[in-house]
Amino acid sequence: MNLQNFFVAGINYKKTDASMRGQYAVSLEQYATILENAAQLDLKEVFIISTCNRTEIYGLAPEADILIHLLCNETAGDAETFLERCYIKKGQQAVEHIFSVGAGLDSQILGDYEIVGQMKLALKFSKEREMIGPFIERLFNTVLQSSKAIKNKTQLSGGTVSVAFAAIQFLKEHLSAIPDKKILLLGTGKIGKNTCKNLVDYLNTTNITIINRTEEKAVELANQLQLQSAPYAALPEQTQLADIIIVATNAEEPVIKKADLVHSSPKILIDLSIPNNIEASAGELEHILLANVDELSRINDATLQKRQAEVPKAMAIIKEHMAEFYEWNCLRKHATVLRALKQKLHDMHQCNLFLSAFDYDFAPELNTEFIQKVVNSLALKMRHQHTPGCNYLEAINDYISQPVLVN
Repeated sequence: MNLQNFFVAGINYKKTDASMRGQYAVSLEQYATILENAAQLDLKEVFIISTCNRTEIYGLAPEADILIHLLCNETAGDAETFLERCYIKKGQQAVEHIFSVGAGLDSQILGDYEIVGQMKLALKFSKEREMIGPFIERLFNTVLQSSKAIKNKTQLSGGTVSVAFAAIQFLKEHLSAIPDKKILLLGTGKIGKNTCKNLVDYLNTTNITIINRTEEKAVELANQLQLQSAPYAALPEQTQLADIIIVATNAEEPVIKKADLVHSSPKILIDLSIPNNIEASAGELEHILLANVDELSRINDATLQKRQAEVPKAMAIIKEHMAEFYEWNCLRKHATVLRALKQKLHDMHQCNLFLSAFDYDFAPELNTEFIQKVVNSLALKMRHQHTPGCNYLEAINDYISQPVLVN
């Protein structure tokens, strides 16, 4: 399969709200099943990104519909609704899209660099199940190089560049004397950890209790940041005690419901989960202020304009790295011809017809070096010309007519 068989199909924040994106969120169990089904269809390279902003399936396939049905067969949402709201890109457009995602240019918060870590985990999961081949591996590594260059050479990731940090901004806007407030953090995944560290660093508070289904993880993070932890069984009690509740879990159903809060004290609730893990109707209570990832992503901090000014610089860096990938892919496309030429030249060298050109008693490694130069020359020509047959014959002629120089 070639570049035109590379597809991405996905939904993101641009045409769907958090509730709908939750219907297409992919758990690790669902991810594993999707990859198993892909292998049964003889697909070799597939991976999925599922975050609070997007769910996307990438892969080499005969057509995008195969990838869409692989995804939707395992999610709560159906294929028909997905097709109404999704984007489908192929070939160069799909390549451009993954570079944009990796740079944070397609994020709900411009410059959100957390997507890079999420992409790495997605690729690792798929690679461990032998569903990443040379095409996607090379593409993804080039995307990572591009993303790193953008982070180091531009200010695209300055200021509020993640939902986890936007949560901090939200609390600052709605509360004073935050260190006096009791905070409950539920979930110790990547977003939960980042949010917890931001609470400590930017709000100057340690009045935080951490709960996680796997209690050891909550204890570990609490010890690391000198905070408190509680077992999952204590969630109802801790919910009532807290002034601020931040949920960053990946449960399929809400873990905090409206009924849990009807008679509670006033609270601020922040739901960083997709699908929502705080029942949306809880926000209907007069004493409850609830924000999810969509509300948080609308926060514009003072550095937004500066980040927008960095976009052209980021695009220029992406262009350079995409050109590098396309060059690699072009050479890969002609790899069969190049290998055939190399073998042919070695075979010719063993033939007595060319004894006049090469002296076998002198430095045979020079002939190998010369063969490689001829192959490299052919690769260069094929990169810019679309006449592989003519280039092949020309390379053989170059080999015959230019003897190796020996000492």
